[in-house]
Amino acid sequence: MEIFQKAKAVRLRSHHDKYLVADEDEESVTQERNGSAGAAKWTVEIIPGSTNLIRLKSAYGKYLTASNKPFLLGATGKKVLQTNPSRLDSSLAWEPIRDSALVKLKTRYGNFLRGNGGLPPWRNSVTHDIPHRSATQEWVLWHVDVVEILSANANSDHHHQHLQLQQPPSPLHHSDSLDFTPGSPSRSDRFFRQESTDSLAVGSPPKSEGRVIYYHVADDDDDVEDDSVEVSSFTFKGNGVEELTMRLKEESNVEDVIVCTRSPLNGKLFPLRLQLPPNNADMTVVLVPKSSKSEFLLVLVSVQIVALSLTFEVVLCFYLM
Repeated sequence: MEIFQKAKAVRLRSHHDKYLVADEDEESVTQERNGSAGAAKWTVEIIPGSTNLIRLKSAYGKYLTASNKPFLLGATGKKVLQTNPSRLDSSLAWEPIRDSALVKLKTRYGNFLRGNGGLPPWRNSVTHDIPHRSATQEWVLWHVDVVEILSANANSDHHHQHLQLQQPPSPLHHSDSLDFTPGSPSRSDRFFRQESTDSLAVGSPPKSEGRVIYYHVADDDDDVEDDSVEVSSFTFKGNGVEELTMRLKEESNVEDVIVCTRSPLNGKLFPLRLQLPPNNADMTVVLVPKSSKSEFLLVLVSVQIVALSLTFEVVLCFYLM
């Protein structure tokens, strides 16, 4: 696309109005509201011999990479990382495709760069995938903000003069400066990290043991696909499902609920009956009031699970006889 042919550096803003950001661990990629930080700036490299393939280099000098690592077990999305491989292979190549005023970034394997929303751990994550659901079709669309452009008089491959675009700041984001030296934090990042370090060093209590439980109470339609859903959380130190259920009733002030979790395979809700995940892993649960329409569907799921269990037991007993 022409916009990348003339751009030296860009920022990418997702459907959720969040910027693609290189994490300070120099490996992860995430989404953040603050687009003024240097980590939201990506240097554009045109792949030699191609007119429509680019590489994007982070502020830490690493390339935006479509990895083969699954983001979650059983889910289709794969991780997008920052890497600096010894060989510049096809996992670093992105093909910009115009979609009206927006852009899709396609991998060489047919997937698209996707900024995810919803509940943790999906919220603010970045994967590459082919969206199959209509609710996530727009998650692969990106606004491109040009931060620097190539000089029109760039007659040498080694000497390019950069013209900083002067753009009015967005009403949602305040930008002091986008000047950034690759590999070093911006002024705002340094201030934020120093402030965070000082606040943790003085009077900060040690991290409590247990797991973090994210929860919300479902409505009749169980609409939880966007960031508008208010999600609450607390630290749970128990081990049993019954104990967790009692705590959730206290936290939510809703008495007659069914505690559910989502299947990683199809995203469907099913009741939490057996046990909690091991190793104090964080959990996201949905509280379904027994008076809602979703409760009838959960009863059907429970009946199916019980029926499958009984069938398995009968077959096992027959086999042992």
